[in-house]
Amino acid sequence: MHDLTIVVEAVHSIAPGRQHEGTAWPLTVLRARSRSRYLALSGSALFRSRDAGLWPCETNPESGKFAMSGKSWDRVPIDAQSIDAPLSLAAVFLVVTVASEPGALAKVSSVLGELDDLVKTVGFRDLSGRLSCIAGIGRDLWDRLGSDRRPKELRPFAPIKGTAHAAPSTPGDLLFHIRSERPDLCFEFERILLDSLGACVSVVDEVWGFRYFDARDLLGFVDGTANPAGLDLPASALVGNEDADFAGGSYVVVQKYLHDLDAWARLPTRLQEEIIGRTKIDNIEIDDDDAPRKSHKSLATIVDADGTEYDILRDNMPFGRPGRQEFGTYFIGYSRYLWVIEKMLQRMYIGDPPGAYDRLLDFSTPHTGTTFFAPTRSTLQTLVQAAQDSLRPKQRG
Repeated sequence: MHDLTIVVEAVHSIAPGRQHEGTAWPLTVLRARSRSRYLALSGSALFRSRDAGLWPCETNPESGKFAMSGKSWDRVPIDAQSIDAPLSLAAVFLVVTVASEPGALAKVSSVLGELDDLVKTVGFRDLSGRLSCIAGIGRDLWDRLGSDRRPKELRPFAPIKGTAHAAPSTPGDLLFHIRSERPDLCFEFERILLDSLGACVSVVDEVWGFRYFDARDLLGFVDGTANPAGLDLPASALVGNEDADFAGGSYVVVQKYLHDLDAWARLPTRLQEEIIGRTKIDNIEIDDDDAPRKSHKSLATIVDADGTEYDILRDNMPFGRPGRQEFGTYFIGYSRYLWVIEKMLQRMYIGDPPGAYDRLLDFSTPHTGTTFFAPTRSTLQTLVQAAQDSLRPKQRG
């Protein structure tokens, strides 16, 4: 018999799917110690923590203390292109196009090459602010950068037209997804970034997102519950050996949705729940397999012919300006496979079966739609260096 000690600790509150503190969703971690080993038990034994940016449970055999494996950003700034960085209380979604002149391309390449330094420069002022930035590159700009290789699935966002609703395709060469616990860090980073880019870029869209209560959208429902966590996150969000040259990167799709909150508020709560596929107050999944019309939750669930379910990482954020009656959700999805998000959107707009579209679209209208690829930091540096090398002769001429 081993001496077994059970220690129950209350960990910071974690919202379903988003998994960071400050919510009304408590998570308790149980630690079972047998000699020098610890076992972590929870609703999800593998999880990410906003407080440490950490991964699965491990044991320190020397100290016998509970710990996590993987990355920790407690003492250093978060590396640029860290898709697995902790989700945040504030975010900026900045989409720009790049001017056609070679000089503009050279300037943009230089700024991208220094992105990691800029994250450190601003983020080091307050490490607890968890500043991070992910740059996504559109298909056209990728080709302009002169690389002889391209991620296999990288292509422009394809517009979708259903019987009742349509998803537009809008311009975008670069996406900067800026995240922090402090809006002022996001502001400072974006200010310096745009100053550095200057007239070489034109801002297509700029959205400031915020965390709304316990990770809810402005429709009143918890958003992001189905996000992968722990070891499931890289398997869902990061390219693997199927495209080895770009392993560790991610396909990114963004859409800006505006909501008709007045029309939504007129719906009975029960009908709202049927449309979303979850209960409003306690976020319980509703089984609608036998329902005459699929919910948003069911239409956004992708399963292949073999029964394998494919997840994506969402970091959606509410945004709004009440004085202008503007209320919305900025959708951003990171995926290992672009086709997963594309199929998800097809099911929402075309319907399954065709015509039975996502009823949430009756109240939420997309105004943008753009696809990017977010390479790893090392791949980004290689891409930038190749672009700079190819541009030098043109500049001398």
